Amino acid sequence: MTEADRNIDVHAPPDEYYSESPALRTPAVQRSRSRVYQRSRQQFSEYQPDSPDDTDADNIPGQSASTRRHTIRRRGSVDDRSINPRRFLVDIDVIEKQVLDQEDTNGDFQITVEDSGPKSLNVPTASSGGYRTFEIRGTYMLSNLLQEMALARDCGLSQVVIDEDRLSENPVNRLSRMIRTAFWNGLVRCMDESGIQAVCADPKNSTPDCPPIIYVPYEDQPAYEYYKGVARDLSNLNIQVVKLPKEITPRYVNSINEKSGILSLAADVSYDANGRLVYQPLPFVVPGGRFNEMYGWDSYFSALGLLVDGRYQLAKNMVDHFAYEITHYGKILNANRSYYLTRSQPPFMTDMIIKVFEALPNTSNIEKERNHEWLRKSFNAAITEYFTVWMSEPRYHPGTGLSRYYTTGYGMPPETESSHFDHTIEPFAKRLGVSVEEYKKLYSREEIHEPELDEYFVHDRAVRESGHDTSYRLERRCANLATVDLNTLLYKYEVDFADTLDEHFDGHFVWSGGRETTAAEWRVRAETRRKSIDKYLWNDQKGLYFDYDVVLGEQSVYESVTAFWALWAGCATPAQARRLVEVGCRKFEVKGGLVSGTEESRGVISLERPNRQWDYPYGWAPHQIVAWYGMYNYGFGDVARRFAYRWLFTITQAFVDFNGTVAEKLDVVNMTHRFQVEYGNVGIDFKMVPREGFGWMNASYQIGLTYLTNHMRRALGMLTPPDVFFQKSNWRVDDTPSHSPTSTPGPIPAFISEVGTPRYRPQSNALFNALHNYKAVEGIFDKKNLRHMDGGSPEDDPRIGDFNGHLN
Repeated sequence: MTEADRNIDVHAPPDEYYSESPALRTPAVQRSRSRVYQRSRQQFSEYQPDSPDDTDADNIPGQSASTRRHTIRRRGSVDDRSINPRRFLVDIDVIEKQVLDQEDTNGDFQITVEDSGPKSLNVPTASSGGYRTFEIRGTYMLSNLLQEMALARDCGLSQVVIDEDRLSENPVNRLSRMIRTAFWNGLVRCMDESGIQAVCADPKNSTPDCPPIIYVPYEDQPAYEYYKGVARDLSNLNIQVVKLPKEITPRYVNSINEKSGILSLAADVSYDANGRLVYQPLPFVVPGGRFNEMYGWDSYFSALGLLVDGRYQLAKNMVDHFAYEITHYGKILNANRSYYLTRSQPPFMTDMIIKVFEALPNTSNIEKERNHEWLRKSFNAAITEYFTVWMSEPRYHPGTGLSRYYTTGYGMPPETESSHFDHTIEPFAKRLGVSVEEYKKLYSREEIHEPELDEYFVHDRAVRESGHDTSYRLERRCANLATVDLNTLLYKYEVDFADTLDEHFDGHFVWSGGRETTAAEWRVRAETRRKSIDKYLWNDQKGLYFDYDVVLGEQSVYESVTAFWALWAGCATPAQARRLVEVGCRKFEVKGGLVSGTEESRGVISLERPNRQWDYPYGWAPHQIVAWYGMYNYGFGDVARRFAYRWLFTITQAFVDFNGTVAEKLDVVNMTHRFQVEYGNVGIDFKMVPREGFGWMNASYQIGLTYLTNHMRRALGMLTPPDVFFQKSNWRVDDTPSHSPTSTPGPIPAFISEVGTPRYRPQSNALFNALHNYKAVEGIFDKKNLRHMDGGSPEDDPRIGDFNGHLN
C-alpha cells in the first residue's frame, strides 16, 4: 500500500472513512486550527500521572478525578493538533454506553442542549494505545461522537479510530457534507422490487382489510407486466396489481379511497435479444424519511439542491416522472398515491426542466441530440399540463384571466388522520341524529348530501393542492382565490416556453395536443397574464401583491410572503420591485429568515383557533429559496444574502444544538424547531444519527451557501447570530437595500444565470413588442431619449433587460 493509499480525508464520507484499517489512516490534508480548549504545554510538562488510572491528558494536579471532571479550564491558544492530529481509540459498545448513560438525560438517544449531563467525557487516545485519555467537551462534539459511533457500527465495526478533527468539524462544512454524501441517499426511493417491499411496509399502503395495491395506467402494459411479476415473486406480501380505467373520473377515484395504493412511475423500458422485457424503474427523492412517494413541488426544490451537489441524474429522473404523470394521470400529482389522482401541486416544471437541461453533459453530438430530444418531450408534457390543468375549468377563471387551485375531487380527503375532520362533521351529525363515525361513512358513500359540507371540502382540497396546507390565508376560501403564487408560476411557464422555443426550436413547437405553438404566442399569453396580475393582484398603495377572491370580486387582505414570488417569476417592474422589497422586508424578514405571513394577518390564536403551520411564526424552505432567487433576479443581492444568512443560521444552530437535526420547518421568529403545531415536525425523530434531514431543507442549505460570501460563511460556522453579524459587518438591516440593483456585490450563485434584472433575454420577455416603441440606432438604444410608452422610464420595466449592460 502506497503512502497516498493510506491517506484518508478525515472528513470523508463514512463508507470511505471507516473502510480502511484505523491504524493506517492519516489525514489527507492539514486542517486549519479550530477553537478548542486544552491545558498549556507547561502544565503538561509539569504533571506526570501517578497511576494508570490518572492518565487523563487534561488532568490538573492537585484535583480529584471527580473535581477535574466538572472543572473546565480554557486551553491554551496554541493547539498541537496542527502538528500531531489527535485521534481517539473507541470501543463502540463501551463508549456509546458511557455517552448515553451520562449525557442522554432525557432518554431520546440524542445529545442536545436540553440534556443536563456534564457535557464532558474522557475518551482513550489512539496514540497511547488507549492508555491515556483526552476530554471531549460540549454538546456539539459529544453528539458528533455519538453519531460517528453509529455510522461506524453501520460499517460493521466494533472498534474504531476517530479523528478529533472529525468531531470538531466546522458545523457548516459538516452539515453540507452530510447532505451531499448521506442525506440525499437516505431519501432515494425506487419502484423496483426492493423498493416495493418498503412501500408495502408503509402503513399508508395497506390495512388489515386491504392488501398492498399497485395501480398502473391503462396504457402502460410494460408496467403492468413488470408489477405482476413482482407480485408473483413477492407472493408473501399478497400484492394486488390493478390497471386503472382509460378515463380516470373523480367518481372512480372516490370509489377506491378505501382501497388506496401506490401509483406506478416512469421507467427505462427495453427488450433483450430474446424479446424479454427489461424494466428499470427510475429512482427519485422523497421529502422525508417517513415518505415513500414522490411529491410535487417538494421534488422541484429537492432537484435544485441535487443540482448544486452534482446529482443531475436524480433530478432528471424526477422530471421524467412528472412527464409520466402528466401523460398517464393527466397532471403532476400531489404525490403518486391513488387518492391524489384529482389533485395537483404548485407548477414548477418548466424551470425544473431548464435547470436540469443546463446541467446535463453535452460534450458530444450524441449527448446534445439526446438532450435536445429529452427537452422536447419534457416541454411537450409541460405544455399539456399548462393547457389541460391550469388553463381549463375549474382552475381557470375566464373573468379575470387568472388561475386558481381547484381540484376535481370530492368528499373528505382520505389521507388525513381518522379524527381530523370530526370537529367539522360533528354539527352535521348531530343534526341528523347519528354518530360522527356513522355520518362520515354515509357521506363518503354519497348516501347523504350536504352542500355546505361539500363546499368546505372543495376549499380544503384546494388548500392541499396549493401545498400550503394549512393556513388561515386559504382556509374555507382557497378555491375562490386567484393566488399570487400560482399566477406568478404560470407567468414563468409562459416566459419559459417563449425562451425555450426561441433558443432551441426556432420559435416553433409542434405540441402533441394537435397544433403548432410559437414563441410569439407565449409572449402574448405572458403579457396578458402580467396585465391581469397587475390589475387584480398588485396593490400599489400597500406595496404588495395579494390574492384575489374571484367570487367576492376583491383582494384578500392577508399579507403573505408569496408576494415575493413575483420577483422570482420576473413579472414586477423595477418600481414595483423596489416598493415590494421595501415593504416586504419590513413585514416578512424576522430574526431567523422569512416568515410565512404577518402576525396581524394570521389573527389571534386560541384553543378554538389553533395555529396553522403555514402561518406566522413559521418559515419554510420554498419561501426562502424563491425569495432569494427573486432578490438576486432584480439585483438586490445584499438582501438575498441577508435572508439566506438568517435562514442558514437557524438551521445550523439546530444542527449544532440538537444532535444534527434538520427539521421540516422552523419557527423563524423564535429561531427554533421545537414547537407544537399540526402534523408535527418531520426530521426530528431519530436515534443516534440523522439519516435524511428533509428534502427541501437540505436543498435550501446547499443553495443558500451559494449566496454567502466567504466572510459570511466563516461567521456562520462560528454561529454568529444574524443581527450581531450584520451590526459588526456594517450591513443594512432595515428595509432599504445597502446596494443598488446595478451594483450587486460578490459572486453569482452557480445555478443563477444572470444578476441585475430578470434572467430572460430582451426578445423573450413579455414586453418585447414595447421595445419597438423606443428609438434605436443600429441596435443600440439611446438611453437619454428613451421614454416608456406609458410615460415612465424604460428602466421601470425589468423585462426589457439590463440597461446598464446593454445601453451604455
